[in-house]
Amino acid sequence: MAVFNGMFPVLPGKDDAARKFAEQTVGPLLKEFTDQQANADITRETWTIQQTPAGTFILVWFEGNVEEAFANIGSDQGEFATWFRAQVIDVTGVDLAAPDDGPLPEVLLDWRR
Repeated sequence: MAVFNGMFPVLPGKDDAARKFAEQTVGPLLKEFTDQQANADITRETWTIQQTPAGTFILVWFEGNVEEAFANIGSDQGEFATWFRAQVIDVTGVDLAAPDDGPLPEVLLDWRR
């Protein structure tokens, strides 16, 4: 099982929208989110918001099939995936349906006890 640990910029003035996105995802849309996660065998995911001198970022960490997770959420035409992608674009400006060609973040250390 692989891990993803990446950061996404929060567009200026979108901090509250980021929080609302997270609240909706694990609130009224939890079943849909859980189903989407199951498609890529995601077993755990965390989002944190981090204020830095360079701006605000959402730090995302998850464990599962990383490539499958991004392929699924980027191409799924279902109602939840479409809503999720729209939220990501609104909050971060990142289009999960048109990922850049760059490499995924490189995991340097993944320690477990």
